[in-house]
Amino acid sequence: MNKIINYFLDNRVITIILLIAIIVWGIATAPFNWYSLFPRDPVPVDAIPDIGENQQIVATEWMGRSPKDIQEQITYPLTTSLLGIPGVRTIRSSSMFGMSFIYIIFEDNVEFYWSRSRILEKLNSLPSGTLPDGVQPSLGPDATALGQIYWYTLEGRNPATGEPTGGWDPVELRSIQDFQVKYTLSSADGVAEVGSVGGFVKEYQVEVNPNALRAYNLSIMDVMHAVQKSNLDIGAETVEINKAEYLVRGLGYIKSVADLEDAVVTVRDGVPITIKEVAFVTLGPATRRGGLDKEGVEAVGGVVVARYGSNPLEVINNVKEKIAEMDAGLPQKTLADGTVSKVTVVPFYDRTGLIQETIGTLESALKLEILITIIVVIVIVLNLRASVIISSILPVGVLLTFIIMRYTGVDANIVALSGIAIAIGLMIDIGVVFVENIIRHMEMEENRDKRKGEAFIGLIKRSVSEVSRPIFTAALTTVVSFLPVFFLEAQEGKLFSPLAYTKTYALIAAFVLGLAVIPTLAYYILSVKTSSKRVRDASNIVLAIAGVGLTIYTGRFLYLAFVLFALNNLLADRWENRRVPFFINIGIAIAAVLYLLTVEWLPMGTQVSVTGNLLFVILIITVILGLLWSLVIYYEQILRWCLNNRWKFMVLPIVTVL
Repeated sequence: MNKIINYFLDNRVITIILLIAIIVWGIATAPFNWYSLFPRDPVPVDAIPDIGENQQIVATEWMGRSPKDIQEQITYPLTTSLLGIPGVRTIRSSSMFGMSFIYIIFEDNVEFYWSRSRILEKLNSLPSGTLPDGVQPSLGPDATALGQIYWYTLEGRNPATGEPTGGWDPVELRSIQDFQVKYTLSSADGVAEVGSVGGFVKEYQVEVNPNALRAYNLSIMDVMHAVQKSNLDIGAETVEINKAEYLVRGLGYIKSVADLEDAVVTVRDGVPITIKEVAFVTLGPATRRGGLDKEGVEAVGGVVVARYGSNPLEVINNVKEKIAEMDAGLPQKTLADGTVSKVTVVPFYDRTGLIQETIGTLESALKLEILITIIVVIVIVLNLRASVIISSILPVGVLLTFIIMRYTGVDANIVALSGIAIAIGLMIDIGVVFVENIIRHMEMEENRDKRKGEAFIGLIKRSVSEVSRPIFTAALTTVVSFLPVFFLEAQEGKLFSPLAYTKTYALIAAFVLGLAVIPTLAYYILSVKTSSKRVRDASNIVLAIAGVGLTIYTGRFLYLAFVLFALNNLLADRWENRRVPFFINIGIAIAAVLYLLTVEWLPMGTQVSVTGNLLFVILIITVILGLLWSLVIYYEQILRWCLNNRWKFMVLPIVTVL
């Protein structure tokens, strides 16, 4: 530790560069929607941790078959084959009419995409005859149970007013969804799948005439084979004419009902028998097993599923960008009454609101905690310079925590950010112990003249080294106390481990900053002495102008505190007691932080004026700090009474335990 302290204190330029890099990098990776001059690479954000199983889904379709046939011929053979995959904990299955679903649960330590590759290998190497002919199992999307982040419907709306107009039947809307909207949204970065819901899938329907089949001595299978072979383009090599080579193709793709009707079933005595002679061909909706209802009306829509490991908030933004790009190309029609109806994507579930409200609440809580902590530090320490050094460890430590979260795979959610909020008290304790020990050494009689140069550097090194090991032990004790949380498994581990990780990261960040950054800040801030009155006055005038400019530019009266600081410093010589301006600056700082806390917190709600909220905040802070000061002042008497009346004092902890 001493080597770390010495290196960063001896190389102060490197320390300042490192501090600036942490701030810039931390803002770029912060999960909150902060403005940044540099490209952002934020921590993935979601409302809650994903506590689902490490699961993959294999789906198999065999339409028209009963659940018993599905179970015996598809689900059972597939389940027994997939059991041999390494890392499989258990397999669950579900057989229903025409569909089989197999849920493969892997151990939590099995990598997500590795498990998918093992499943694909197993499916591709199934022995022939394992499944019925024509049945092909498919692996589900690379997503988790929390992957459904955006639901929408397709509705006819007036492009000018946005009012619902209708005019589109479920078949039309489903076709637009399947062949236009789905493919566009699937191309958005981070999307694993876009599922279609509701409406009717358009299909060609062939209704055979039993009497005609009997007359031509044909079977239903003959008609089915004719339909299958009709929808096909084939290549017929090339033909050379006049030294030019032409490609020969047989065009057979069905584009209309007439094309299918003209398909040949068989030839008798040189006469072709077509489908229209033995069956009726129409366009109609396919059989469906479900639908989508919106406010009692049938609707057509889709669900966007985010890819595993992606940032849900970023994926939603990408989807919205694709919707905006696609909007101009969506079809529209003029209804009988002259109203224009345009197909519009209308969301009815958007996780953005939930994520932003959750993260916004925690962002506000972190800000309030930091502000309250700064007030306590200023009042208790009664030294503005020391308070600035101590308070700097909070925002910078939080930013460093975000950086660690980004590159260790810990997502920002309500549990993870709560860990940072819990650690703030311990983070500020680290800064308080480091800085107060430096100030204690500075106030010693033998160190009065050691306020600059190598002597001051040596003083800081000794001060920080004295308390670095005890602080490390205290921080390590806190981390060790959370070890049981790190070893939790299954859903409990996934739910609570982010809190343990972020709290540990915050403590590590605060301790590293205490060793590397605080000594350098203490050297620059605590050693500054301006002997020239002209320089002091010029600095204060610049500070006042900056305060006025920021107030006008931002419209926030908070920056008037700079003006008050400057005026107090300019009038400092008028006071007989030199400590009066110092206490006035303390009061201005407390008032500014109280005002900012009031505006951010609004404890009595928006219906009460800022003044009312400010008075309420002052009351709360006064009561809390009053109790704290009472404890500090009467601590010796309280301790003496407890030691002299040990048995009486023991009643309190005994009652508490019982």
